[in-house]
Amino acid sequence: MSLAPYVRILARGQGRARPFTLDEAREAMTLMLREDADPEALGAILMLLRLRGETAEDIAGFTSAARASLPEWQGMRPALDWPSYAAGRTRGLPWFLLSAKLVAGGGVPVLLHGWNSHQQGRASVRDALAPLGIPNAATMAEAGALLQSHGIAYLPLEVLSPRLMHLLRLRDKFGLRSCVNTVLRMLNPGAAPAAVQGVFHPSYRELQADAGRLLGDARLSVLKGGGGEFEHHPAKDIAVYGLRDGESWTGFTGRSIAEHRRLAEDELEPQALSALWAGELDDAFARATVLGTAGLALEAAGVTKEGALMAEDLWARRRAITSV
Repeated sequence: MSLAPYVRILARGQGRARPFTLDEAREAMTLMLREDADPEALGAILMLLRLRGETAEDIAGFTSAARASLPEWQGMRPALDWPSYAAGRTRGLPWFLLSAKLVAGGGVPVLLHGWNSHQQGRASVRDALAPLGIPNAATMAEAGALLQSHGIAYLPLEVLSPRLMHLLRLRDKFGLRSCVNTVLRMLNPGAAPAAVQGVFHPSYRELQADAGRLLGDARLSVLKGGGGEFEHHPAKDIAVYGLRDGESWTGFTGRSIAEHRRLAEDELEPQALSALWAGELDDAFARATVLGTAGLALEAAGVTKEGALMAEDLWARRRAITSV
């Protein structure tokens, strides 16, 4: 089937063009994920949506088709989905990886998934995984097994879905972000009952929360975080949008420290991640970032309403419950 009818919906002209319905978006993405999808029509759809702006129906429909295209999950399912697709150009070290590790140590299996090899700087997310003892899954089946043995795993996008990887990499041709970036944050490949998502632009918080509600997701927290990742700046009280029991929800992060430091000004080397975990580095700001992010993730997962207190307790016991 041709993508042309879906291009016409978006591009008929002033007064005639309209947004996709959720079903139309699902049908369009199903075709876009096929190897024989017409590249010109595919590019037209992505750039028309870029120009017009994404709707919750667009993202929910696209995500529904993307989820349906994935192989069946095998092994242990995650309790918390944690996507990581930010470019990382405006941030320092990925402290949120320590937060995810802390949450996993608290008995909440965490699936990290993403594509971060393009990051420029001192430490990409993938570079930091091995030193932190976070295993990198070579297959989807291995991801489930790693959750069973380690409580945490990272699943690269090119392993998860080569076709979605292809759609994402069209950014190199367009020179512009597309809605695929948003869809990947919503993907939740392990069908975890809860998810956390980071965004760079504040408007996407409500968009992704609304799309999650249309998809029937139960628990979700969307945060304007460090460089677009789910990572809380501890000196800022930031609004969080999402879902609780499938209903729209809004909260605030609160502040835990007075010191203000821009993430891009972080002068620490990548080894600081392991050093902070081992207690060899005393950095109050970095520790507050890790604990604040972990607390928000624990609350999103439904483990406790007092996520900050649980994160403090896990941090104090971290070397007993998990190792680097």
